[in-house]
Amino acid sequence: MKTLEAIRFDFDRFRKEAEELRRWLGRRAELGERKHILPFFRKRPHLAASLACYGPFVFRIDRLAFEYPLFGDFTCDLVAGDSTSGAYCLVEFEDAGPNSLFVPHGKKATREWSPRFEHGFGQIIDWFCLLEDLKKSDAFAARFGARSVSTTGLLVVGRDQHLRPGEKERLEWRRRNVVVASQHVHCVTFDGLLDNLLGALGTFRLGAGG
Repeated sequence: MKTLEAIRFDFDRFRKEAEELRRWLGRRAELGERKHILPFFRKRPHLAASLACYGPFVFRIDRLAFEYPLFGDFTCDLVAGDSTSGAYCLVEFEDAGPNSLFVPHGKKATREWSPRFEHGFGQIIDWFCLLEDLKKSDAFAARFGARSVSTTGLLVVGRDQHLRPGEKERLEWRRRNVVVASQHVHCVTFDGLLDNLLGALGTFRLGAGG
């Protein structure tokens, strides 16, 4: 069984890798999940591990896994967290193109939520449902080291530059107000992810033990 690997979070390496993300986004308008996104984060483990900070009970980042199998057909693109507090962020990456977040619908001026976005959001709902059902099992404890953990969902999809007026506000409203199993699902663009991470450098120092 694939395991959550131990990582000693390094703040300086995170800062370097976050800067690499900033430059990388500046060079690319569109991103494919398998072709670009997963390989980029896989090569930058401290940047990847920093996504754990979306979890409210993460105080020290020390676990990381890519393409982590939950149960059956369900696999997270990335899991990062704190093994001591038992808090983990489950991440779903989707692609970043002109229609990753919103798509035209007929003659309507207002675009609709894209199938890509709804697919990613639905994945996280399925994860929460599955984990709730299995949280007292031996298999659950084997994966997370305890029978009760705190999980947060993070969906990263799309680019700010592809959003039309008002669409960024719609995305933020959904992030703030849509609750799944008493938990918010964080929904951000890749640009928003970078802004959030760079704005939380002091928090990551705690994860590094500084």
